[in-house]
Amino acid sequence: MRQAGRSLPEYKRVRADVPMLEACARPDMITEITMQPVRRHGVDAAIFFSDIVVPLKAIGIDLDIKPGVGPVVAEPIRDASGVKQLRELELDDIPYITEAVGQLVEELGSTPLIGFAGAPFTLASYLIEGGPSKNHEHTKALMYGEPELWDELMRRLSAIALGFLRAKIDAGASAIQLFDSWAGVLSAEDYRASVLPYSSWIFDQLSEYDVPRIHFGVGTGELLGLLGEAGADVVGVDWRVPLDQAAQRVQPGKALQGNLDPAALFAPWEVVAERTRDILSRGRAAEAHVFNLGHGVLPNTDPDMLQRLTEFIHEETST
Repeated sequence: MRQAGRSLPEYKRVRADVPMLEACARPDMITEITMQPVRRHGVDAAIFFSDIVVPLKAIGIDLDIKPGVGPVVAEPIRDASGVKQLRELELDDIPYITEAVGQLVEELGSTPLIGFAGAPFTLASYLIEGGPSKNHEHTKALMYGEPELWDELMRRLSAIALGFLRAKIDAGASAIQLFDSWAGVLSAEDYRASVLPYSSWIFDQLSEYDVPRIHFGVGTGELLGLLGEAGADVVGVDWRVPLDQAAQRVQPGKALQGNLDPAALFAPWEVVAERTRDILSRGRAAEAHVFNLGHGVLPNTDPDMLQRLTEFIHEETST
């Protein structure tokens, strides 16, 4: 998952005095942080170090990432004039992204690089709420009450997300992932009507590239079929739904990604190993399975546990 290196001491040293969005705009730092878990753990792919709000910052939205809080928007967007601020993302807005991808592709060699972007609904929620939200009341009020404005907002955010992903693919990324972190707050009916068309459009536009497309959301057990329907090749599953059940909820032809509970890594090794074996076993019900955590690595995770987990998975799947 994204920020896989944030529990590492070398990550904390590099980021010690550097704000998150500044780190995401420095090619040397992006490259170093992306490489850290690859060097230390020997994982099978690198996750491009960035954040889902980077393209919004790049087009001039006044926002910051507050430690312990998350993205905070200075002036929430809740009307037509605010939506009009959201222009398309241009390559000239993000030269540090393409430069870093190029550096990483060269350094990684045969190891794939995965780039990601925030899905339109999750970006919309941050912009409308002004930051993280438990209830997403302003977001849902706009979605329910002003469908035409919602459509315009989601179209613009879809174009921004697409531009962010295309820039990474064109620069050499091997796969992409669309994060809909907040989609789990929606009912299946609301997701189908007000979110699915926009995520589907992004995946459809990316079909011209020969790269795997991954779709992930948190708390989306009831939406797994719809996440797959959006058009991705791989559906990410958080830790709440066993993979054999998830395989029954998505359409044929989809791989699954997941889904060890990140908090399980704080338990004794015997527990981690048992849970990992169970996930690998259940994952065989899917047409293909990419082992991963069910969400991001928690910052206080012991790097030695991550190392042991990686080695264990390689041993268990080598035959």
